[in-house]
Parts: sequence; C-alpha cells; structure tokens
Amino acid sequence: MADDPKTLVSTEWLAKHIKDPDLRLLDGSWYLPDAGRDPKAEYDAAHIPGARFFDIDDISDARSDLPHMAPPVEKFMSRLRAMGVGDGHQVVVYDGAGLQSAARVWWLFKLMGQDNVAVLDGGLPKWVAEGGETEDMPPIPRDRHMTVRLQNQLVRDVTQVAHASKLGDPQIVDARSAARFRGEAPEPREGLRSGHIPGSRNVPFNTLLNDDQTMKSPEECRKVFEAAGIDLAKPVITTCGSGVTAAILALALERMGHTDWSLYDGSWAEWGAFPTVPVATGDA
Repeated sequence: MADDPKTLVSTEWLAKHIKDPDLRLLDGSWYLPDAGRDPKAEYDAAHIPGARFFDIDDISDARSDLPHMAPPVEKFMSRLRAMGVGDGHQVVVYDGAGLQSAARVWWLFKLMGQDNVAVLDGGLPKWVAEGGETEDMPPIPRDRHMTVRLQNQLVRDVTQVAHASKLGDPQIVDARSAARFRGEAPEPREGLRSGHIPGSRNVPFNTLLNDDQTMKSPEECRKVFEAAGIDLAKPVITTCGSGVTAAILALALERMGHTDWSLYDGSWAEWGAFPTVPVATGDA
C-alpha cells in the first residue's frame, strides 16, 4: 500500500512519524450498542502513545434526534482546540476494530476543510499485533487554533437523497450488509423499517477490507464497486446505518481518485424512520 497522509497510512508509516512534533493521533473508536464494547474505557486502558480520544457521539449535533450527526462548525472547532488539534497538524485517526469508525472521523475533518488527515490502515489491532507500544495516560494538550471552511458538497440530507433516488443521479451506494440491504435482517436500531433506499446499490463495507481489516488496494476496490453495478465515471452518495461505515466507502472512493462523492449523514437511521419516503427490499 502506498502511504497517503490525506487518506490512508500504514502502521510502518506511523511508527516512523509517531514522534513528529506536528503529528496528532486520534482514537476514533465507536461501536454499535450490541457490540458490548466501551470505546472510552478501552482507550483509557490502552491507546497508541500520544493519542487523544475523539468521541463521535459527543462531537456531534446535540440538536438532532439522529445519532452522531455532524456537529456545528463552532462545536467542532472548540472541541478540537481543547484536544490541542489545529492548523498545521497532520492528523491520523485509528479505531479498535481495525477500520470501522476511524473513516467517519476522517470524513468529519474533510467536511470541516481539513485535508491533512489520514486513517491508520488496520488500526489498533494491527499496531498491537506488530508489537507497537500502547500507554494508558492521555497526553497533555496544548491549545491550537483551527481554521474551518465547511465543505458542504461532502454531505447530503434526506431531501437531496430522495431526489437522487428518484432520478438515479447521483448513484446511492449502501455500506450495510447484504441481508440488511435486502430487508432480510433486522436493523440494530429500534423503530426502523427494513430494506434500502430505492435505486441504491450495495457495497458492504467489509467487502473493501482484507482479513486483517486493512483496506484493499484501489484496483481491488474499483472491481468491488464495478461488480455492484456502480459507474465510477459518475457522482456517488454513500449511505449506511448511521453515517459511520458509509465513510469507509468514501475513503475507498477518494483513494481510487474518485473525488465526486458525498455522504448521507442521516443514513438509514433517518430514512428508515421517515414514514413518507419509500423503502425497497430484495436485491439492488
């Protein structure tokens, strides 16, 4: 894998750069409630040296009833400033699953106009498996200002997605499992209908990952998207259960050089609860 500090870096890259004064490491672990894991407790027990904990549920829009929607600009800036992350920093985000929620944090930084941010390929499990050190003390942050320029083109709302669903443009790609996409498996959140957004295609996020939870090469990812019936010459909206794993699809697209993508922040948590929007079941 070619290391790219704007998308994805290897554990080898991190080992080489971990002492760089302008590197900022973030633990962006987050799990579905049924996983039975507490990301903050796991961070407190062991994290990569120098990492700060990025709480996806806290650094979000408290005014929304939907889970962890993108926060207002001011909230993002103040939370990150308090963590000592700001202008001139190279940010690397990892998670405890390998590659699951870290991409969501990467997307949030991109949304806020921050480009020097990458996901750690294979995350904490790969780091630890290779003998990488961990510590249980949080770093002492120094205040750093962050300049934010919201990139509205990277996010879509329910109205825009409904429009795309009707017109078939942009293409909608769903990162949930095939069983959830087809409406055969129940949703992990209560009160949601089962199925998918009409006209959407299905690329389960794990089909883009290797067994060690690293991301497949751009060439392999391209084949996965094409096999799902996606025209990579056209724009894409990514979606999932609550906007977390949709960011893995976005990260893969970005690495493939397909920069015309956006993420449906409400995802199925919103669409599946909205009585007025249609739901399809079965295959794409």
